[in-house]
Amino acid sequence: MSLPSPAAAAARVVDAVLHDLATSDQRGVVVDSPPGAGKSTLVVRAAGVLAATGATLMIVAQTNEQVDDLIERLGTKHPTLSVGRLSAVDYTASERVRAHPSCRVGAKVPDLGGPPVTIGTAAKWATVTEGTWPWAIVDEAYQMRSDALLRVAPRFERALFVGDPGQLDPFSTVEVDRWTGLSWDPMQSAVAVLLRHNPTLPVHRLPVSWRLPASAAPVVAAAFYPFTGFRSGTGPADRRLTFTEPAATDLDRVLDVAAATGWGLHELPARYTVRTDAEAAAACALLAARALARGALAESETGSTPLTVDRIAIGAAHRDQVAAIRSFLPAAAREITVDTANRLQGREYDLTVILHPLSGRRDATAFHLESGRLCVLTSRHRHACVVVARAGIADLLDAHPSTEPVHLGVPVKFPDGWEANQSMLAHLAARALVA
Repeated sequence: MSLPSPAAAAARVVDAVLHDLATSDQRGVVVDSPPGAGKSTLVVRAAGVLAATGATLMIVAQTNEQVDDLIERLGTKHPTLSVGRLSAVDYTASERVRAHPSCRVGAKVPDLGGPPVTIGTAAKWATVTEGTWPWAIVDEAYQMRSDALLRVAPRFERALFVGDPGQLDPFSTVEVDRWTGLSWDPMQSAVAVLLRHNPTLPVHRLPVSWRLPASAAPVVAAAFYPFTGFRSGTGPADRRLTFTEPAATDLDRVLDVAAATGWGLHELPARYTVRTDAEAAAACALLAARALARGALAESETGSTPLTVDRIAIGAAHRDQVAAIRSFLPAAAREITVDTANRLQGREYDLTVILHPLSGRRDATAFHLESGRLCVLTSRHRHACVVVARAGIADLLDAHPSTEPVHLGVPVKFPDGWEANQSMLAHLAARALVA
C-alpha cells in the first residue's frame, strides 16, 4: 500500500485539527510538530477559521519576534482581518507590523479597540487581569513554562496548543529543585503539565517537514523523534546546492560533501579547549564565508536562488562562542547570522554551520547534552548542514554516562541527550573530513 503524498498526509492532519476545534467538547487541542512542518501556517489558518465564526481570539507567542512574524503572516493570508498587537509601552512597531493593513498596536487591551484577533507575548498577556476570550492559540507551546500558562489561563475558555516537542525545553536561571516531581512543576513545558492534568485531550501530530530535505528528515527524526517520526515534503532530487567555483581547500571539500549529501563534518584534532575554542570558531566562520565566496546556487521546488548572506546561519551553544565566531568573519560575510540555539529556534536557512556543543569539552554536562539544543542546531537548514567539532566526542559520551539524579514523579524524556548525540555522530562519521 503506497503512502499518501506529503501534502495529502499533512492536509489530513490539519483537517482533523480544525474538526476538533469545531466539534470537540474538550477545553484544549494539542498539535505536535517536527521542525519546519508549518506550525505558523496552521496557527494563521486556525485563526482565520475561528475568527470567521464571530468569536474573538487571543494568540499567545513566546517572543516579540514570533509575534511580529505571525502578524506578518496574518496580514498576508487575511489582510482584512483586524489584529491588535498587545505590546510594551515603549514598543516601536517593526516594519512587518506596520505593513499589516489592519493592525493596531497598544499597551493595554482597551487601546486596541476590540479586534477579532489580539496577539502578544506570554509575558505581556500575564499582565492582563481583566477580560476573557472564547479562544486562545498558544504558539510554540513547548517553549512556554507551565507557570506562564497558569498566569494566562484565566483569560480564555478553550485553546489550541501548537509546538515542537523536540526543541529546547523551558529554562530558568534560579534553582528549581523544590518543584521537582510535582505534577505542576513550573520548569516543565506548558504542554507537559497540561497533558498530565488533562490526559484525554486530543493530540495531533503533523507528519511532514517542509523545511528539512530528504537527506535530513530521516536523520533528525531518528535522533530526536524516535517514537513519532516524520518525513520530508520533498524528494531526493528536488533540491540541489551547487558551487560555481571548484574546491581549493579542505574547508571547500567539506562544503562539497555537504552539498552532495546534505551533511558535512569538519573534524578538528582531539583536544581539550576553553569554551571559546579559537580554532573551531575560525573554522565555523571560514566555512560560511567560503560557501558565500564560491557562488553557491540553491535549487529547490520554489526555484533557484543564489546563496546570499541572509540564507546562511552559524549556530553555537553559548553567546561567547557566538561572539568569537563573529570576530572571525571576513568583511564580505559580516551579515551572516550567527546566534545561539535558543535564538535560532523557529528560523530557517539554506545552509547552516554549527559548532557542536560537546566539541573540546572534558565533561558532558546536562546543558551540553540536552537533546533539544542539538535538535535546533541540526534542523534549521533547507539544503545542507556542516558540523564543526573536535574528534573524541563519542569517547566523551562513553566516558560520561548520565549522572543526573532520577526523581519520582518526573516523566522520563526520550530520547535523552546521550542517545541523540550518538545517533547524530554515527550518521556524521561517514561524512567527516579531518582537518
